[in-house]
Formats: sequence, C-alpha cells, structure tokens
Amino acid sequence: MPTTRAEQPAISGEGRREIPDDTAGIPSDTEETGRTAPAGDSPADASGSRASRRADTEAAASGRPGARRRRKAPKSAPAARLNAAVVAATAAVVAATAAVVAATAVVVAVLGPWLRRVRPHYPRPGRAGWKRWVPSWRQTGGAALASFGLSVLTLSVAYAVTDIPDDLNSFATQQDTVYFWADGTPMARAGWVQRQEMELDDVPEDVRWAVLAAENESFYSDPGISAKGLTRAILRTVGQGSTQGGSTITQQYVKNAYLSQEQTYSRKFTEAMMALKLDNRMSKDEILEGYLNTSWFGRGTYGIQRAAQAYYGKDVSELNVSEGAFLATLLKGAGLYDPTLSAANRDRALERWRWTLDRMVEIGKLSPEERAGYRTFPKVLESNPLYSTGEQSDYLVELATQYAKKTAHISDKDFDRGGYQIYTTFDKKRVDQLTQAVGTARDKARKSDPEAAKHVHYGAASVAVDGRVLAVHGGPDHRKQGYNESNATTVPAGSAFQPFVYAAALEHGVRKSRDGAAEPLTGETVYPGDDEVPVTTPEGPYWDRSGRKVAAKNDEGRSYGQISLHQALASSVNTTFMQLGMDTGLDKVRATAQAAGLLSSSLGAQVPALATGNSTPSAIRMASGYATFAAEGRHTEPYTVLKVTRNGREVATDTPAPRRAMGADTAAEVQSALTDAFRTAYPETAAKANGEVAGKRGTTENDTAAWYVGTEKKVSTAVVVYRIDLAKSLEPLPLEGLGGTIADSVPYGIWSQALKPLG
Repeated sequence: MPTTRAEQPAISGEGRREIPDDTAGIPSDTEETGRTAPAGDSPADASGSRASRRADTEAAASGRPGARRRRKAPKSAPAARLNAAVVAATAAVVAATAAVVAATAVVVAVLGPWLRRVRPHYPRPGRAGWKRWVPSWRQTGGAALASFGLSVLTLSVAYAVTDIPDDLNSFATQQDTVYFWADGTPMARAGWVQRQEMELDDVPEDVRWAVLAAENESFYSDPGISAKGLTRAILRTVGQGSTQGGSTITQQYVKNAYLSQEQTYSRKFTEAMMALKLDNRMSKDEILEGYLNTSWFGRGTYGIQRAAQAYYGKDVSELNVSEGAFLATLLKGAGLYDPTLSAANRDRALERWRWTLDRMVEIGKLSPEERAGYRTFPKVLESNPLYSTGEQSDYLVELATQYAKKTAHISDKDFDRGGYQIYTTFDKKRVDQLTQAVGTARDKARKSDPEAAKHVHYGAASVAVDGRVLAVHGGPDHRKQGYNESNATTVPAGSAFQPFVYAAALEHGVRKSRDGAAEPLTGETVYPGDDEVPVTTPEGPYWDRSGRKVAAKNDEGRSYGQISLHQALASSVNTTFMQLGMDTGLDKVRATAQAAGLLSSSLGAQVPALATGNSTPSAIRMASGYATFAAEGRHTEPYTVLKVTRNGREVATDTPAPRRAMGADTAAEVQSALTDAFRTAYPETAAKANGEVAGKRGTTENDTAAWYVGTEKKVSTAVVVYRIDLAKSLEPLPLEGLGGTIADSVPYGIWSQALKPLG
C-alpha cells in the first residue's frame, strides 16, 4: 500500500536523492500557492541550502509570504536551438509540399481527361509521310491564340514600363535668334541651330493640312501609331536592310524630341511605345505644333518658321497653301527635294508638290477650284537669306544684341537659349552704300601707301533725328577683327567738337569776370580769331602745368582777326572756340555735350583743350550729337532695335523718348552755322542740296584723326579715319596723309558717297 507524504521517512544527508536538471524549471508548490510547506514535506525542502532557509526567515519576518527566490533554468546550447529550428522548418516545408501535391492530385484528377484530349500529338499519329508534319486546325488555332496572348502580354508590359522623359532632348529645345532689317526682311541669325518655335495658331490651317496630307492624313484619328505603316516599314526593312517609313507624325515627333536619329529596331519599338503613351498625354494640336517646330527642312533649318524664311524670305504666317505644300514636300528628305540643288531635285519636288495638293483635294481640305489656281510651282529663293556672312552683318548683330539685352532686360543665360527675333533699325540700302564708300577709300589707301594702310580704320555711322541707328561700318571683317570701328572711343574729335561749345555759349552766356553776371550772346557776337592767341581768364593768361601759356592753333596757321561766332564755326576757327569755352565755363560745355548725346565717359578733361576736341566720342555718338541740332534741340538716345519677340510673342522693351537738350533757338543757330560751313567748303554740292545739308570737318592737332559730320534729310552721319595698330595698343598713330587734305578730305569723300544723292 503506498504511503502518504506525511508517512514518508526523512532522508538523511548520505542517502539524499539528486534532483534532475530537467525538472529545475518546474515551479514548486510554494511558488504556485504562495505558502510555506512544513519541514520534511518534500526532498527538495530537505535539501534546501542554508541561504534558502535564511531567505525564508527574512521573508517571514518581513511579512511577505512565499517570497522565496525562484531558480532560473539554464539556457540550452546554440546548436540545440538551431537544430530545433531546422526541424520545425523542415516539418513546415514537408507539410506545404504535401498540400501542393494533394492540390495537384485534385487538379489532375479533375482536368486530366480534358488535358489528355487537347494535348498536341505531334507528329500526328495515324498519318503517313509528310502529312504527319502538317498541324491540325486545333493545333494551328491554339498556337495562334497562344502567340496572340503572349504578344498582348508583352506589349502591355512594354507600354507600362515605357516612360516619357520630363524634358525634351537638348537638340530639340535649342533655337537660334534671327535679326531683321528695318523693312522686316531677314538680315542674319546667331546660334548653332536654325530653329524658331511658333505656336500652331500662327501656322495657316491650309499649310497645316498640306503637311498632314503629305505625311499623316489620319493624324487626328489614329492612336499615335499606324499598324499598316509599321508593317510596311518592317517589310521594307527586311527587303532593304534598313529601317524606314511607317512613322506617324506622333512617332516622328517622339524621335525628334526625345530619341536619337539612329536606325535600329529597338529605337523603333521604343518610339512606337512612347508614341502610344504620348498620344494619351498630349492633345493632337500640341503634338502637331511640336512636330512642326522640330522637323528638319534642309538648308540648315529646323522648324517650319525657319523653313519659310529660308525658302521664301517670310514668316510662316504669310505662306499660302501652295508654298506650304512645297515645304511639306521637304519633310520627305530635303536633300532630295530642294529644287535649287539639281534638275533631278526639281523634278522630284514638282511631282510631290502636285501630289500633295491633289491629296488635299481627295481628303476634302482643298476644293477643286482652289486647286486649279495652283498650277505653277512656287519659286523658292536661291539661297538662305539668314546666312551670316561674318562681315558687316556681324557688327550690326553685335550692336543689336547688346541693345536688345539691355532694353528688354534679358540675361545672358536666357538670351543664349535662343528663340528671339530682333527687328533692328538698320537700313540695308544705307548700310550697303556706306560699306561700298568705305571699301573704295580703303582700296585707294592700300594703293597709295600699303604699309601705312595696314593699320588704318574707318568708323562711320548714320543716326536719324529720332534716335534710330540706320547704318554703321564696323570694320573689314568681324571674324578677323572683333573691334568695332564705328563704336570705338579711342581718337579725339578735334574741331568737330566745336558745335557743342557754341551751343553751350548760346544757352548759358559768357562771363568776362569771375563775379560778373553771365552775358548773353548771339551768332553775331565777335571774338578774336588769330592763330595762337593765348587763352585768357579774368586773372590773365592761362598757364599749363609746364609753365607755358596755353594757345590754340588754327588749321594751316591761318588768322581771322575779329570774327563772329557764326562765321567762326563755319570756318572752324580753333582759337575762337578755345576762348569761348573758357568764357562759357568748361563744366557747362561738358554738360551741353552730354545732353546732346555724347557719353560722359568719352568727354575730355576740363582744361582749355576740351573746347578744341580732346574728347573721344565714337562715330555713333558724334552722329547722334549732331542729330540733336537737326531735331530742334531735342535728343533721343541712339537705339538699334525696333522690337523684340520670342517665338512670335513680343517682349517688352524700353523705348527711348526724346528729351529737351537745348533750346530750339540755340539748335537752329548751330544748325544754320553748320549749313554755312557746308556751303563754304563745298559750294557746288550745296547748291544741288537746296539748303537741306549741313556739316563740318574735324581735324586734330597731332593729325591722329580726321572727321566729317553732317546731317542730310533729318539723318546725321559721322565718318572718322584714324590709324591704330591693334596688335600693339589702342594708341592713335599719325595718319601720314591717309586722312586727305582740307580740300580733298577722305572722311568727306566717304560721307558724300554714302549719302548720294545729297539733298
């Protein structure tokens, strides 16, 4: 009969039984119930250590029953834990595999009979010879369906993963800037690519449909690609070994704007996928606009706007349907259809031009009556008028660019992006005439003194009284000499500066004493005009820093005695104007010259020589200053740009406004004296001009420059001849006779030839 726990005898220390390690983690009765068992209840209690009993005693004393410290189970070894994990994972895999096998068995059991019936038997049993290898209709249909499904899946994935770049490629966005003459005809262009973007609304509808009829008549209804066209392209590629044809306008735009021009199958496939996606993202009009702005039309042009200018010398908005049909022909391959290149090209262009117009009739975009009106092939220009020669046009472009950036507030970065149309003030006829006149003088100088002529320069400019710069001569060739001779401030004005001294005196009067009031004067006021008369101040003669009396010298040492101011200007008496400048006040002379149009940075120091022309204005500024006299005392800052647009939209510009520089009476008197100066020097020419011409020569003391400045029909023209060795410095050299004489002035010869006929 088993004994109870109370009847079990206590076990002595020698025969004490060890507790196995695998039971150490099992909680004792004390831990579960929270009560203390009597001594001898269990072998564990009997084998408790002295430390355990001390802990029990302390817990009992503190009133916390059951607070005996529990024993921690030792951790199993890492290898044991890893082994357990592997066993568990293996069991899971086995279970999953069993489930798959069971499911497969069910599927096979259900679908097995059907699969056995439809599985292909190939070669076909029951057939003999070649018939064994002929697929049945079921096999053929199954293969077709499988191919179709696979194709749909492939195209769907390709469509999903194809992205449209956020930005167009750099070549598609690059544009050039075109410059126009004052009459609106193209003058020159600047930029690496001849392209100008235009809005679709600016392209006549007939021209648009001419392009669509020639390239993609179903453009507005197709999904961006043409299955028929793609098939045709593949067949041609297989037959000829290169990809060609078959592209819709959408595909061509994708190629122009996002992809390269390489002829590969991968590029063609990417092009088709992008075209499909782009057709869902952009409107048809947006795609057509982009296509017309990025397509190549030959003659170095991209975009239909540049093409219109290159072949017809006008904007695309001015094209008719016949001209549009020819430009559409060029999209087939400009190198084969530009009629100016060869007779064969002309024949091809004529044939396709006719076909395009006929096609427009067939699709209902041109009536038969309208078509009948276009029987003659529209003649194109022999060459691209936008071609930049690198000669005078580059000087004009340089001036217009500087002014456009300034007046339209365009940064260099924005301007370099291109796309601007700069409508200049330059008159082509005047520029050509001025260039021819300078060329004649240059050739003559080279013949008379080849060595000295190597460094001779001819600056010239014509400015209207309203500020428009009509013509300039900047130099022989801008590609060889970037230095603009018409805009250089390097040589003194000499006696050509005298009208500004005269105007200042008429405006402000003169002071004979330091504290006296200003005395008014007129053209009849008399002044000394003898050669080398010392300049005086209220305190006596004017001494320079070297201790010498300052005196002016007249041309050829001539003395005039007492002479009226009007006549002194007409005769270019230097001594008179040096004294007049001192009496007027050199500060007032400077202010008057600046108000008339000369730049303050070019005005000379406030010494007596200021009145005799130590200032160094450019030819443009001298012409502008004399224009102020002809404009009855109103000055308008010279400008070279009439209008700036970008991609057909006008850019706001600051247009200079006229301002009062001097009184009308003052300007009239100066102009009258200049008219007499011209009559005195060139009486025969003046008689033919009927009093409409006024002008004055200008010489310098050291013979470093020769000028002629004058006005004719409200246009002021300044010409200066000087010598500078640009390879060494900008220091003027003596002319050595290349400026001519007073009787045979080279600057006057250029001036008069550039303005023929005078009056």
